[in-house]
Amino acid sequence: SGLIGRSWAMMFAAAGFEVKLYDIVQQQITGALENIRKQMKELEESGFLKGALSAEQQLALISGCTDLKAAVEGATFIQECTPENLDLKKKIFGQLDLIVDDNVILSSSTSCLLPTKLFTGLKHVKQCIVAHPVNPPYFVPLVEIVPHPETDPSTIERTYALMKKMGQSPVKLNKEIEGFVLNRLQYAVISEAWRLVGEGVVSPTDLDLVMSDGLGMRYAFIGPLETMHLNAEGISNYCERYREGMKLVLNTFGPVPEYSGEVEKKVHQAMSEKIPVVPKHLDSRREWRDECLARLAKLKIQMKSD
Repeated sequence: SGLIGRSWAMMFAAAGFEVKLYDIVQQQITGALENIRKQMKELEESGFLKGALSAEQQLALISGCTDLKAAVEGATFIQECTPENLDLKKKIFGQLDLIVDDNVILSSSTSCLLPTKLFTGLKHVKQCIVAHPVNPPYFVPLVEIVPHPETDPSTIERTYALMKKMGQSPVKLNKEIEGFVLNRLQYAVISEAWRLVGEGVVSPTDLDLVMSDGLGMRYAFIGPLETMHLNAEGISNYCERYREGMKLVLNTFGPVPEYSGEVEKKVHQAMSEKIPVVPKHLDSRREWRDECLARLAKLKIQMKSD
């Protein structure tokens, strides 16, 4: 019933599904339901509420439960959202494995734990899959679907279809890999950003500007491969023109940073001057970010329909 669990609950309810929110502490559930009500009312007032149902209709679909067996009874899809701790996740899937039927899908929100580490040895391994959302999930539609080697193809297809029905943008990974796809791309960008700041090439704030007012403007609508395709007369022409230059630059990249020491202090200071590390300022900036993402999501939907 944390941040990710609440977001999933809201997204499932927006699509008209009945949702049981499970946690081991009743107070956690009560707080989560209150938070969901507050969020949904605010989203409805601002015109960013998802789905065809009203906030009250969606809220009526969400309830809480502290009994795991009761929570999953009759379920068609179970989304695990516990903290990113392998032992904890294996424990909950072990418990679920004993009580679920042969039809329900067991899905994990993990951002980096491999399916083979989570699901190997489970009786219902064919029904297990990773469906990794992007923070904040309610506003960023991507979901990475990552199968275990023993996951049944029907589990992949059913999960994909469900995500599409919810209005998400699912992508299928053909096999598992550390960090999946999103975080591998993200870490590649972060690593070079860290090196450029550490080598004194650019300030932390200007580095972020390169992304937000440069690359990010393109990537909000098209990916890096389509960008290549459009920046020349197709991919082959791009490679012909730029492959040597790309290789020359890429060969100058340094080792993986430690993300500590003087560079960490420098980046921390710059970010703290922009957004002080106190709850009031961080929450305010997150709210601003989420509103920007909601507006962008609305624009993208509008542009696709045009």
